[in-house]
Amino acid sequence: MDTTSKKMKWIVGFLIAIYLFAMFFPFLWILITSFKTSGEIYGDGAFRFIPDNPTLQNFITVIVDKGILGAIKTSLIVSFTTTIYIVLVATFAAYAISRFDFKGKNVLLGIILAVSMFPQMIVVGPVYNLFQDLGWTNSYAIILPYSTITLPMAVWILVTHFNQIPLALEESAKMDGATPVQTLFKIVFPLAAPGVFTTAIIVFIAAWNEFLLTITINSNKSYHTVPVAISFLRTQFEILWGEVAAATTIVTIPTLLIVLFFQKQIVSGLTSGGVKE
Repeated sequence: MDTTSKKMKWIVGFLIAIYLFAMFFPFLWILITSFKTSGEIYGDGAFRFIPDNPTLQNFITVIVDKGILGAIKTSLIVSFTTTIYIVLVATFAAYAISRFDFKGKNVLLGIILAVSMFPQMIVVGPVYNLFQDLGWTNSYAIILPYSTITLPMAVWILVTHFNQIPLALEESAKMDGATPVQTLFKIVFPLAAPGVFTTAIIVFIAAWNEFLLTITINSNKSYHTVPVAISFLRTQFEILWGEVAAATTIVTIPTLLIVLFFQKQIVSGLTSGGVKE
């Protein structure tokens, strides 16, 4: 029995190791490619893990000549602003849906979920026409249509978390003389903090990675976000893979740091709303 159990552990461990390697390998390969010259990327050294002539030229080019730092600044502005207003709106909306009984609550949740399923190609056309009429193209107003991507997801996550908070706590606070606003900010929000925090991180990453809306509405290079800026690292006849790899390595750092520093809070927030009490 012990031998069988050990074999199963070895098999499971081996499968997990293969899975982790498959997940990590693309990031490792991008990092390796970023230090290769164009000759090595397309030549005999294309599949070598250690470049023959490692170079920082790709990083210098994307930072100095291609202005990737400007795109990072734009992405940070757009992502942080989107996160703040989406979490604020989603928190109040989710609390109302969770606490108030009204006809059509489940229908409303279904509509919110259905909105998140719309293909972006359906949304882009009307949004572009509206922004063109209002004169909002090539501006930071791009954060407004980002809500079609992030708001439904945020509301659904937060509704689950608010449902886990016992209603008796709010009733006790009301009996002690607390106003609805005091109850909301002093009782409910602190208890829902893990879910709000997790939602904020997920919204930030979704806004950081958004591509289609930005490339359609903001044609001006000054308002290009990171994914759009990387997509333009090409010439008429080739994709500059060395520069793409270097830029990808640089722009992955912010989201990687967020996940590493706040991984406990992310896991806590995702799991705390998944248990029915």
